[in-house]
Amino acid sequence: MARSVPITLGAIAGILCERSGIINIAIEGQLLGSAFAGSVVGSILGAWPGILAAMLMGVALSGILAVFSIKYRVDQVIVGFAINFFALGLTSFLTSRVLTPYPQYNSLTPFRPYKVPLLSKIPVIGTILFTQTLFVYVSFAVVAVTTWAMFRTRWGLRTRAIGEYPKAAGTLGVDVIKLRYRNVLIAGAVAGFGGAWWPEGTVGRFDQNITGGRGFIALAAVIFGRWHPIGALSAALVFGFSEAIQLKLSNLNTGIPSEFLLMSPYLVTLVVVAGFVGRSRAPKAEGQPYDAQ
Repeated sequence: MARSVPITLGAIAGILCERSGIINIAIEGQLLGSAFAGSVVGSILGAWPGILAAMLMGVALSGILAVFSIKYRVDQVIVGFAINFFALGLTSFLTSRVLTPYPQYNSLTPFRPYKVPLLSKIPVIGTILFTQTLFVYVSFAVVAVTTWAMFRTRWGLRTRAIGEYPKAAGTLGVDVIKLRYRNVLIAGAVAGFGGAWWPEGTVGRFDQNITGGRGFIALAAVIFGRWHPIGALSAALVFGFSEAIQLKLSNLNTGIPSEFLLMSPYLVTLVVVAGFVGRSRAPKAEGQPYDAQ
């Protein structure tokens, strides 16, 4: 459950963008940059300001994606990869030059698991679902709210419309450009909260490339989940389960080489993408620039 958090929130960020017609390859960079900001600010001011800083970092990186993709119509895949490499290079540089010589800026107390009264006492299910950290509960809430909003509100209808037929939506009075900007920035905040999971929710610090490709696994979860929040959650749980099994097996001295155990989550990702990429249909206008004229 815990290991699925950044994948779930990264996938929701991808869905919000791609349902709006914007390809979000930059989830990895958003998670990584947010984890760094959350660790530094959290070490100085506390966990809650750290979460806010992580979300603001996610919004900032999403803003870069939005401006270049929507205003300047740069290839969205290239912009996404550029953001990923920028976040990796910048955080690695700052970690070696700032956090390593000044470890007091990279040490905080993460949130502890919270037992929900009564529900946590249910056998098996109570321990699994209701004895978790803030991030697990929020990730489920984000999935529920996104599902409801995407398929039961005017905003959701317009979002799906600009991802499928933006010209038709624009003809009917929808401000496609404004709505795409808004959704991409919201997606950045969601990814930023997911990035805060590492310093505030588990390890209490930042390390170079701490995300370890979770943003790309989140992209696979988007495809596996057919661009639906609940489907993405199911995929994230599968990937989180494979990672948890890998960690357990590495501690049981099974004799399996550690390199193979480390590869297991990514092998699962490859199998899932290979099996579902041809069966899932992306929004029709995904990756296509929109001209309001």
